[in-house]
Amino acid sequence: MRYWKKRSVANRTWVPFCLLLILALVSPASPGGLATVAHASPESNPIPKQNPDKPSVQTERRLAIIIDDFGNAMGGTEDMINLPVKLTVAVMPFMRTTAEDAKRAHERGHDVIVHLPMEPKQGRAEWLGPGAILSKMSDEEVRRKVEEAIDNVPYAAGINNHMGSKITEDKRVMGIILEVCMERGLFFVDSKTNYWSITSELRASKGLPDLNNDIFLDDVHSIRHITGQLRKVQELLDQKGKCVAIGHVGVKGKITAAALQQSIPELKAKGVKFVGISELAREYYIPGTHSRPGFTLP
Repeated sequence: MRYWKKRSVANRTWVPFCLLLILALVSPASPGGLATVAHASPESNPIPKQNPDKPSVQTERRLAIIIDDFGNAMGGTEDMINLPVKLTVAVMPFMRTTAEDAKRAHERGHDVIVHLPMEPKQGRAEWLGPGAILSKMSDEEVRRKVEEAIDNVPYAAGINNHMGSKITEDKRVMGIILEVCMERGLFFVDSKTNYWSITSELRASKGLPDLNNDIFLDDVHSIRHITGQLRKVQELLDQKGKCVAIGHVGVKGKITAAALQQSIPELKAKGVKFVGISELAREYYIPGTHSRPGFTLP
């Protein structure tokens, strides 16, 4: 018992020393590795706050705006072509200013694509314009019509559909259109006039880019509405980093052009980069792989 008591007294003399040693090791002032335990306090290592209005340098927001219905000296043609950002100009074939509009857009640095008339489920036949693709056509007729339309629009890098809600769910006809795209080195952008479109499935099977319209800007012709749609574009860019939007020249083309002109400074200030649709198409080509795009890289 005497021996145990002596050991107990001796042990008690070590307790303060051990406590001091532990405190020294976990103190923020200690240079030792265990001092990092103290960083659990949020005050000692606060998380930097980010400015929500300033886009992350790691996330580039790219906006491809396609303007449909060029080719017939439509309202807003000049205003659109002269906008100070890169656009994609969709030109209808076989119209009175088809070649002129395509040439001038190309000279201004815009992308040019064929705005191919395609049969809708509803709508007037006269809205289609010349050279329309119809579901009743034979394979040979569809192929010939598509090739003629491509030849009629200078500098075309791709195709998108004018109307076309019936054709974009027709596997036979769409398959021929996409085959011609592959043979001619073009891509196809689905304007998404039909929720049940099968173009994504068909393009994937042929190695073509899956390019689709995300939002129509001027389905209602007012600056207020178009400006609201452009705010939705910003939300899509925040979510995905890229967006394809479609507007139009025509009766209210000047309104759409004015709304875009008004919104460009704000979009640029928020880090939005205006690109041609060809830039988004390039993403589908991965160098170093055996796969190759079914279109010609612009």
